[in-house]
Amino acid sequence: MRRLLTPWRGVAAGFLLNGILLGTWASRVPAVMGHFHVAKASFGVLLLLLGLGALISFPITGRLSDSLGAVRVARMIAIPFLVSIAALGLAPTIPLLAIALFLFGMCHGSMDVAVNSWASEVEKHMGRPVMSSFHAMWSVGAVLGAAGGYIATVFQTPVYVHFLVTAVTIGGLLGPFLLLDWQSTIRTHESGAVGLVLPNSGLFLVGLIALASGLGEGTALDWSAVYLHDVVGTEESDAALGYMGFSAAMVMMRLKADSLVTRWGSATVARISGFSAVFGILLIVLGETLPLVVAGFVLMGVGYAAVLPLAFSRAAADLVVPAGKAIASVAIFAYGAMTLGPFAIGLLAEATTMRLCFFIVGLFAALVAVLAPVLKQ
Repeated sequence: MRRLLTPWRGVAAGFLLNGILLGTWASRVPAVMGHFHVAKASFGVLLLLLGLGALISFPITGRLSDSLGAVRVARMIAIPFLVSIAALGLAPTIPLLAIALFLFGMCHGSMDVAVNSWASEVEKHMGRPVMSSFHAMWSVGAVLGAAGGYIATVFQTPVYVHFLVTAVTIGGLLGPFLLLDWQSTIRTHESGAVGLVLPNSGLFLVGLIALASGLGEGTALDWSAVYLHDVVGTEESDAALGYMGFSAAMVMMRLKADSLVTRWGSATVARISGFSAVFGILLIVLGETLPLVVAGFVLMGVGYAAVLPLAFSRAAADLVVPAGKAIASVAIFAYGAMTLGPFAIGLLAEATTMRLCFFIVGLFAALVAVLAPVLKQ
């Protein structure tokens, strides 16, 4: 087992765990909505609590990752994270579901900042771009989580059973890889220093790119199944295919993205990515059939795949802000949009249409192409 514990695999396990748990949740969103008989707008309020949990965790975890070490923080949050997904399935009432979503959001946000900080250390240690490969493992996890949800839906497995089995299984398989013998960089902070800072315009623009990408990913995560079910008219089991295609495309692109960045540079890859996301969203908005709309989600996945890894790599390499704080600052844009964006989508969808909501997401995707040059290392 010791020979399997390499720095890359240790970080990859953290990304896999995060992706599997989030993909598991996303795959059963229609089932949870149906169980509690809540409308899109009301469910958007619940998603807001998930987002608030993540937002609160970002500056705290960024500071802890700098002062305690990213690897230590990742280990500390793993067990509560596994417990939180089980709690989502076991919640018997909407108030308890709301509390579980808030805690799940906090755990997700904390794990994400910690493993991205750890990933930046391993990337520096390896001396070549590998951040996209780590995010590919997150996408692999999301695909596995969505596939598990598809199977659970086909066999009509209760949500609480599905989530509990997932927590136990994933904890047993991936937990040992987080025990890798790795010494994270420890950085001291001035007394009273805040955990979230945006001291320069370059990092702020990186945050805007992360916001646009996070909004697209969050929309695909929380609303792809609902879109396919309500707008396209697919069966509930087929509704999971949109996010599966999105996540599968992200996996393939992220596995290739590091070599593309080496060959073409960060700005060019980001610009092409933005255009791909825009075209995919147009297919979704204009499409009327399951294959065409799923193809749109695939192009969305290709488009967003490299953007967040590039943003986090740029943040970690900032010459002014320590890596933990810089990543947390960009994460507040990325995952704030990823989790709070769906809340806004839910409200807007009630007042207008889901097609219009996705079109607006496409306008933000165009922002990635426009601001791409700021991602140069």
